[in-house]
Amino acid sequence: MPNLALVLSNLVEFLTRPAYLVYIDLFVIFGWTFLAYACLYLVIYLWVEEYKEPLAKKDWEWKMLAIDIPKENIQTPKAVEQMFAHLAGALETPNIAMKFWRGHKQRSFSFEVVSIEGYIQFLIRTEAELQDMVESAVQAQYPDAEIIEVEDYVDNVPDRYPNDTHDIWVADFGLTQKDIYPIRTYEEFEHNAAEDEPFKDPMSAFLESFSKIKEGEQLWFQIIAKPKPDDWKERGIKEVKDLIGEKRESSGGSIFGVIPDMIYSFLESLFDEILGRREMESESRSTSSDDGPPNKMMYLTPGQKRMVENIEDKISKIGFHCKVRGVYVAEKDVFRAHRGMQALIGAVNQFNVPSENSLKPLYTTDVSYWFTDMREKHRKNLMMYGYKNRKRKKGSNAYYLNIEELATLWHFPMSYVKTPMVQKSFERKAEPPPELPIENMDTSLSEDLFFDGEEVEEENDGEQTDEEQQNENREGYSPDQKFG
Repeated sequence: MPNLALVLSNLVEFLTRPAYLVYIDLFVIFGWTFLAYACLYLVIYLWVEEYKEPLAKKDWEWKMLAIDIPKENIQTPKAVEQMFAHLAGALETPNIAMKFWRGHKQRSFSFEVVSIEGYIQFLIRTEAELQDMVESAVQAQYPDAEIIEVEDYVDNVPDRYPNDTHDIWVADFGLTQKDIYPIRTYEEFEHNAAEDEPFKDPMSAFLESFSKIKEGEQLWFQIIAKPKPDDWKERGIKEVKDLIGEKRESSGGSIFGVIPDMIYSFLESLFDEILGRREMESESRSTSSDDGPPNKMMYLTPGQKRMVENIEDKISKIGFHCKVRGVYVAEKDVFRAHRGMQALIGAVNQFNVPSENSLKPLYTTDVSYWFTDMREKHRKNLMMYGYKNRKRKKGSNAYYLNIEELATLWHFPMSYVKTPMVQKSFERKAEPPPELPIENMDTSLSEDLFFDGEEVEEENDGEQTDEEQQNENREGYSPDQKFG
């Protein structure tokens, strides 16, 4: 085999040279491909992300919607979960022409809870084209909800820090584990043994913390959610297979995985031929490696089995690409950073599962070392800009939450949540049915009501007038106080 001997001799001569010469030759032969790939990636990124996407969204118009629900709300977070499922219909799948020529940008939503001097309001920020979808999704689950367009509350505080009037503390809440591991959801707050309150609403502690905000202070909580395809679920499937120890056959994969496999196979066959290793031995090894169960599910602990089940539950539902932020902003004479920190972190801690996943303030305006003043100033301006403009890419990395997790973090409180400063809508009075006959009614009965010949006086039966009911629903608000 002269050709094989020549190849082998050239390979040995090549590898026996000094290492730096080998690296230089490899770079000359193959390095240009990596440079070409990097340049191509940079050009595509600049064209799509920095040029076409801004053109696609230059005509967008954002709307801020204040949501007031009835005082006697009996809907659990399941209703808000269905609302998020409805809003997932905003997902657009662009084709190549739309993405690379006309430009495309996926619209997102921002679900917010704000406390302005203790006054609490639920808000949804959406693009104008999706406003009808948002209103339909809300009213499909809460028919008596009042949806009012308001001004954006973030415009009432400065953009740049430090300044003469206000100070801020901002935190991006991130996941401590991979985002395919779930946080604690509302179903785990249910207590079937409690007949009076079978559901311990986590929003109770959340809103109680927000109601403690005093005059001159504001507390903001924001979840930016962008609809995304289901590609992220593949990572969950892979994680489950790894946890249960499932044996997987190697697949072709991408070209970057195929080429090394081909090189390795060639070298292995080459040395097998040189060293005279027999095919029988390799077959016996492959046969012995197939022995045993397909996975190790039976050997998992109860906690590991529950973890696998929870991952499968998470990836079984629709997901959004999310960023969770919190802001405490106050006038300088009343600014107490620890008040905002304790309120936000304490409210979010109840959703944490230490054995699976937790939401923690991974990126904040607190800086402890190395140019603290400069870095703190930079973070405050960066994170306030990200909050005001609802940017997911400012600060820490975004991650996936499914609709059940979103409904746990952001939902309307149930009727027994006694937080007096939450704005709620007034109950609507029922209209008479349109088919009610009125033509042949005796109008004389409308003047006096009689029963067995005796006049019966109409009584109020303790019912409140509209003005009294309105004052009661305000529950401590001044008449001139108005959100937005």
